[in-house]
Amino acid sequence: MSSTELPGTRAAAAALAPTVSAVRVAEGEKLRSVELPGLTLTLRTRPVRAAGRAPALYVHGLGGSSQNWSALMPMLADVVDGEAVDLPGFGDSPPPDDGNYSVTGHARAVIRLLDAGRRGPVHLFGNSLGGAVATRIAAVRPDLVRTLTLISPALPEIRVQRPAVPTGLLALPGVASLFSRLTREWTAEQRTRGVMALCYGDPARISEEAFRHAVAEMERRLELPYFWDAMTRSARGIVDAYTLGGQHGLWRQAERVLAPTLLVYGGRDQLVSYRMARRASAAFRDSRLLTLPEAGHVAMMEYPETIAQAFRDLLDERGGS
Repeated sequence: MSSTELPGTRAAAAALAPTVSAVRVAEGEKLRSVELPGLTLTLRTRPVRAAGRAPALYVHGLGGSSQNWSALMPMLADVVDGEAVDLPGFGDSPPPDDGNYSVTGHARAVIRLLDAGRRGPVHLFGNSLGGAVATRIAAVRPDLVRTLTLISPALPEIRVQRPAVPTGLLALPGVASLFSRLTREWTAEQRTRGVMALCYGDPARISEEAFRHAVAEMERRLELPYFWDAMTRSARGIVDAYTLGGQHGLWRQAERVLAPTLLVYGGRDQLVSYRMARRASAAFRDSRLLTLPEAGHVAMMEYPETIAQAFRDLLDERGGS
């Protein structure tokens, strides 16, 4: 929904919205909603609880959802009490009432969630956009973060990789609606193959079952009346965060992070450059770096075992908590 829409348009659109299929919930997972003033967030969790485990929160990237963490979460269920959040307008979370999809807006939503649930400090995980959000949270609210794990975080780059340019263009007014019209005939399967080719280091690693689930999720998202609005405004939020300087700049905030930080970069990442790993490692004061030469942009989906072990090593360094 653009800022030029008349009052009442959102309510009318909601009334005419098609019936949308349910979000997939894998075996062992459960969805729950948290309602806050002007904001409703859906959380994906594995309800088996054990005493003594510290809480963890997983934050997905642009166009993703809490499902992006379904491979990693069970591998760490014995050491952390994890939940994955659907950011506002993504997954099963409806748009925020204020329409704020900026990095700061998403960070504020997660902070409100943690404050309301009194779950902090948490082991905070973030991928791509979620990595930028998690960085901002760790900088401005260090009391909420035990450790920080960033997988291909969307931190500003001077030379953006060519495959990432369309995401930046999506932030421009009118581009999303134009793209939607130009790709009207594309099937959900075609769109899914395109996304996977962009995000995975080796799309051949995706099982047929996982691909079918991804196509079904794409079909579901395309039925949502706010899908393109959430994508466009969140992409614009990333671009705005890239151009923000001073103390609010993401690199300056990275330098302020106190939490022990695990950085994960993929050698085949087409959206966040592998060369940024060195700069990130220098910016975060208490960091350790994991590089995966064959991984793409979503290493937690391609190499969850490796990331789980790296996180366990981080816990061991901290005495297991």
